Amino acid sequence: MPLKPLKYAYFPGCVAQGAARELYQSTNALTNALGIELIELKKASCCGSGTFKEDSQLLEDTVNARNIALAESLNLPLLTHCSTCQGVIGHVDERLKDAQNNDPAYVEKVNSFLKKENCSPYQGTTEVKHLLWALVTDYGLDALREKVTQPLKGLNCAAFYGCYLLRGQKNLPYDDPFSPTSMEDVFAAISATPVDYAGRIKCCGWPISSYATKESFLMAGNNLKDAISAGADCLVTPCPLCHLNLDSRQPEIEKMLGEKLNLPVLHLPQLVGLALGINPQELGLDRHVVTTKSILEKLANNK
Repeated sequence: MPLKPLKYAYFPGCVAQGAARELYQSTNALTNALGIELIELKKASCCGSGTFKEDSQLLEDTVNARNIALAESLNLPLLTHCSTCQGVIGHVDERLKDAQNNDPAYVEKVNSFLKKENCSPYQGTTEVKHLLWALVTDYGLDALREKVTQPLKGLNCAAFYGCYLLRGQKNLPYDDPFSPTSMEDVFAAISATPVDYAGRIKCCGWPISSYATKESFLMAGNNLKDAISAGADCLVTPCPLCHLNLDSRQPEIEKMLGEKLNLPVLHLPQLVGLALGINPQELGLDRHVVTTKSILEKLANNK
């Protein structure tokens, strides 16, 4: 166990409360099993997924300064389980902290909008941290290893980090943005086998899916094929938007490619939850488009 109980202001984001409800479900199941307390920010708003700044950087900064201020009012770090939310909110926090030193008038302008809505001001007193970083740096891999009751021996897992988690911020204190190891370190801690493949730090194609669908599907399909060729039993991602493109759209990708892929795509807390002995249904593994039965059967056979 960590030296002190962990507590976070929890920013679930939009997708985990809608199209990828199993991520919300599995995050709650995992953190409960680990004794991590989450205070959900029910008044938080969408981070904008990087689209707000296309119209106005001030809009993106103000909306997310409010989200961060909600966590600051609780004197807690803001925890997200979406790499897109991490990239957007984390970069806003990074930018505003820099502005406090170099352009304080800009922070005052942001806070003036928050004041009009009777919101707490942004102060720059906390941090924005993805669940992956919380597991690795706060909870600790040794402590996580001790909680494993059903080691995932023989399960070949291919990490799919997502762009925003690695390169959405100027500084990444927890990993190398071009040669990360955090997810593979988690896999090893729960006795799964990390799979190295070309697509692990590439884009899933989601950002262009609405206007360049063919290109988006090709990007996702190539990543899936690379993982399969490398011997992966499943893909594991810390981003629900990546999950949507890689899992829910996999049947459409197969039609376009003219070949079957059938590669299960898990959310990070689902994989860790399995190693902790949490019931697969409690983790939402029955909600995926690509069935996860092959993973559960392999784990059962490897016991």
